[in-house]
Amino acid sequence: MLRPMILSESELGALVEVRHASPHDLLGMHPLGDRAGVVVRAFAPGAERVSVVPVHAGAARPFDLERLHEGGVFEGVSKTTRDVFAYDLVITWPDGHKSRSRDAYSFLPSVGEIDLFLFGQGREQRIYEKLGAHLRTFDGVPGASFAVWAPNAQRVSVVGDFNHWDGRRHLMRRLGASGVWEIFVPGVGEGALYKYEVRDASGRIVLKTDPYGFFFEPAPKNASIVWDTRKHSWSDGDWLARRAGLNALNSPMSVYEVHLGSWRKKSVAQSFSYRELAGPLIDYVRRVGFTHVEFLPVSEHAFYPSWGYQVTGFYSPTCRYGTPDDFQHLVNALHEAGIGVIVDWVPAHFPRDDWALARFDGTSLYEHEDPRRGAHMDWGTLIFNYGRHEVRNFLGANALFWCDRYHVDGLRVDAVASMLYLDYSKKEGEWLPNEHGGKENLEAISFLREFNHDVHTSFPGVVTIAEESTAWGMVSRPPYVGGLGFSLKWNMGWMHDTLGYFKRDPVHRQYHQNELTFAMLYHAQENFLLPLSHDEVVHGKGTLAGRMPGDDWQRFANLRCLLAYQWVFPGKKLLFMGGEFGQTREWNHNSELDWWLLNEGPYHAGTLRLVTDLNVVYRAQAALWEADYSAFGFRWIDCTDRAQSVLSFARFRQNGSDPVVVILNLTPVLRTGYRVGLPEGGHWSELLNTDAATYGGSNQGNLGGLDAEALPWHDQPYSAPFTLPPLSVLIFGRTSPPSDR
Repeated sequence: MLRPMILSESELGALVEVRHASPHDLLGMHPLGDRAGVVVRAFAPGAERVSVVPVHAGAARPFDLERLHEGGVFEGVSKTTRDVFAYDLVITWPDGHKSRSRDAYSFLPSVGEIDLFLFGQGREQRIYEKLGAHLRTFDGVPGASFAVWAPNAQRVSVVGDFNHWDGRRHLMRRLGASGVWEIFVPGVGEGALYKYEVRDASGRIVLKTDPYGFFFEPAPKNASIVWDTRKHSWSDGDWLARRAGLNALNSPMSVYEVHLGSWRKKSVAQSFSYRELAGPLIDYVRRVGFTHVEFLPVSEHAFYPSWGYQVTGFYSPTCRYGTPDDFQHLVNALHEAGIGVIVDWVPAHFPRDDWALARFDGTSLYEHEDPRRGAHMDWGTLIFNYGRHEVRNFLGANALFWCDRYHVDGLRVDAVASMLYLDYSKKEGEWLPNEHGGKENLEAISFLREFNHDVHTSFPGVVTIAEESTAWGMVSRPPYVGGLGFSLKWNMGWMHDTLGYFKRDPVHRQYHQNELTFAMLYHAQENFLLPLSHDEVVHGKGTLAGRMPGDDWQRFANLRCLLAYQWVFPGKKLLFMGGEFGQTREWNHNSELDWWLLNEGPYHAGTLRLVTDLNVVYRAQAALWEADYSAFGFRWIDCTDRAQSVLSFARFRQNGSDPVVVILNLTPVLRTGYRVGLPEGGHWSELLNTDAATYGGSNQGNLGGLDAEALPWHDQPYSAPFTLPPLSVLIFGRTSPPSDR
């Protein structure tokens, strides 16, 4: 064997010292050009011997490679052909063991030039199919391709249990100026553990998890896991087809917000898996009547007490409750049961863990370099650089990924206000203005509009929901009219005012009735969702039941009024788990809800029956949801009786038909013969009374309903004298005029 060429000292050194940026240029098989033959080079540190064995008979004869350097560089020549051919490397190790596989350096890149171009423009919507780890078969050879964006790295290797975590074994190649590094490793299958070994911009060697990883090891370990998220057999096609033709704004939506680890537990220390949770959760949600569940972030997070809001694996459901297949099973089962699935999505920030996104290639890659732009002071986290195309692509494709691979029906976007304002929770000198001198984060605004457009056009029927607590305009209006493009916005003002009202002693409520009525002054500005979320039962706030004044009877009567008011007020509904039965202990993510309370007296079980019946009435009465955002959908009957803390209003369908009348008596005083105006004549039936005995109330009310009298009242053409139970909400629906019965 004659050596056809000698690697330069710098090339040889770059291989041996594991710092070459394009190892495929040197390693693998290459034609000799004008001279007959091919040259093969391999980098196999620690090997005793390396041989080349053609895969197909007749291509060439097997031949050995000669050691060029004690560091493990081998080279050999075959003069029997001018053309490269498929071959295996057979490596003999010092203990006599032999390994045989296709040479990882004999394959073309798995990421194409168009993919890289679109990624550089921030517009490769399915970049998760290109970057990350993917099971593929090239030239008949099964294995896994790995690709990662690290433009300022000096060298990147993929390491894992398939190469003994040795960064010398699979050096990746840099694909031009894209900053993407790539390699295909034959023989790697599903379940393989891996990380990226990065020689960063400063020359420091760090191990990083895959930003596009589909699955991860349980904390405190953090290796990524090769996984195929495409193999699940979905059976929710009918659901998806119906969803695509649905307008969420004029459809019923009552959302049950769930933390997967603490809804129910198998034991004190063990949560249910996704699959184990499917049965009991579906049974419960169907029985209580919620239309959707919303999961607190399911994306991988190392710090469990963050509840998922400090994401370390944006493309992976957390491994705490099972595999990606298991989460797909849960979503599929919920869809088959007619229940929508919303997940919390966290594009506002990410934690500083040195093995994850932070300073990924030794520079501020995903975040801003300047902490005045790149750091959240309150949360100790880092802010995404929304002005960088590849970062926008990472986040935007991630939203589409959850819709694509996991069939979710909605994304509730966390902390939108922190994205919109450069000075969010920062003092003077801690933030930098935008190019116009303002405090608006122009890049984040542009990103949110783009994200909403892409989700709504790619997955019709999927809703996007903004947790946004400021007076920012047109959050839920389309981008083409200057809005951010969300489907819905949390009504934090309604939540704050309503809870503020209900925690007051009833004797003082006459002075604060505006807290219940104010939300209608701005209701037309957005498509609102009314949240009583997890944020209201943590950090010393207690629980919804615990905020209510009075003895046990009054506390639960007030809680029933609060929940009923939420269900009948315009806007979609969200209730955090435990609120539906009056949990009295502040939520603890380490323990399950206090289900035993349902066996303790009438109030908790009664509250659960109330919420169940509220959902029944809500779904059955289109006036309570069809025109949530229409000027025709709501009309105050009377909101001026502050002295007695009584309010009344009517809800209508979009065409003004089938009215529902709601009356609230928010003091513990029974009122009889209280006349209320009615929009139509006929018989009005009591659809729901929060004071019913079955809910734990005093059982006062209007059993049998009332006939409207042709006596104008409250600017309405009809009226009737009602019995208003103490601390109650009454819901009435019209059946038929007396003459028709």
